[in-house]
Amino acid sequence: MHFTDLGLAEPLLRAVRDQGYDIPTPIQAQAIPAVLKGGDLLAGAQTGTGKTAGFTLPLLHRLAAGKPVRDSRGRLAIRALILTPTRELAAQVEESVRTYGKYLPLTSMVMFGGVGMQPQIDRLRRGVDILVATPGRLLDHHQQGTLDLRHVEIFVLDEADRMLDMGFIHDIKKVLAVLPAKKQSLLFSATFSDDIKALADRLLNQPALIEVARRNATADTIAQKVHPVGRERKKELLAHLIRQGDWHQVLVFTRMKHGANRLTEYLNDNGISAMAIHGNKSQGARTKALADFKSGELRVLVATDIAARGIDIDQLPHVVNFELPNVPEDYVHRIGRTGRAGAQGEAISLACVDEDIFLRDIERLIKRSIPREVVPGFEPPAGEKAEPIVLGRMTIGVGGTRRNAGGGARPGGGRSGGGGGGGRPAAAAGGRGPGGGGGAGRGGQGGRPDDRGGIARGGPRR
Repeated sequence: MHFTDLGLAEPLLRAVRDQGYDIPTPIQAQAIPAVLKGGDLLAGAQTGTGKTAGFTLPLLHRLAAGKPVRDSRGRLAIRALILTPTRELAAQVEESVRTYGKYLPLTSMVMFGGVGMQPQIDRLRRGVDILVATPGRLLDHHQQGTLDLRHVEIFVLDEADRMLDMGFIHDIKKVLAVLPAKKQSLLFSATFSDDIKALADRLLNQPALIEVARRNATADTIAQKVHPVGRERKKELLAHLIRQGDWHQVLVFTRMKHGANRLTEYLNDNGISAMAIHGNKSQGARTKALADFKSGELRVLVATDIAARGIDIDQLPHVVNFELPNVPEDYVHRIGRTGRAGAQGEAISLACVDEDIFLRDIERLIKRSIPREVVPGFEPPAGEKAEPIVLGRMTIGVGGTRRNAGGGARPGGGRSGGGGGGGRPAAAAGGRGPGGGGGAGRGGQGGRPDDRGGIARGGPRR
């Protein structure tokens, strides 16, 4: 099958050819015809399979086939809304809209927090067909009456799994409440969980269902490996691997922002150019770091899980888990930054004895054992004992005990909420287990993560 077989308008096919593409990925081959039919869609695909183009191309086709709409003030009305969980992903999606829609008379803009509202207000006043936004800033504009969503014809919820993990469910409900009842709704997700299906039941009307990879699977194009190492020698080992392998583009994950900052400082002190990207960084700093990394000027980008959404780099060769995530699903998202669209990639995890519980959870989730390989000269110290890991309000204890701020413990493998807000540490909000003050279920108060530059309430700031 070729893109020319999918029924897309010629201007879109020309833009696709400009990008050097001829054959659609499996998710594109199934999603594009489904969206063109005009019905709702629930689509699940691994990260890196091309799902952004899977909804962007048919969305552009449908809008171009219709007539522009004017709002009550005579301005070009918003006809398509794409909601994403993070700033970086919003910018990436809007870039795809502009790339594929460059031969069409359609306008688009991106909207997120961390920057001033006035330039966004000025842009809205000029009129826009397609809006890509994060939930918090979108609701800020709606509450101030600076945008009108009554004319939305197509609504896309992208990275829905991360939306839920980040505690955005309440914001999503608020957005749905101000959208027209009659619209085409598309829900795209890297993983298909029961929570995603519950959200789909609320959002979608008799949707087509597409799932091109098994749930929580990792791509076969990614070579996975674990290097056991002592907790005090991780930084040294990472620098050794980068130098020995002559790596020039490495995405490194840490669990917390302060850890990303310390690691970045160490690498720069040792002659390896590195920058950190996380919620405490200004939007300008985050944009520059990502641009320098994509261009190859920056050798290492150190990121937390939330900030890394939207990092989409063709043929990124190396992803390193400097610290294993305490939420196993995040491992799938992390290593999905490499091995994209059929390219080969390598995912390496540096694991000390404290992280054995995380490694077991990850292997249980992906249903495979990850090979261990000790790097000569970096053997783990004999007899090194596991120590508890403190993550904001939660302590992950020896033997897998997870203890929240209120003192209650749960056996390893479960996820308890933090005190007050009930937070899922790696996702920063929305714990699945009983929360310390937020009640049972997905997370009590939660808090608006990353699109406003941090957590409002509940859970550690990322």
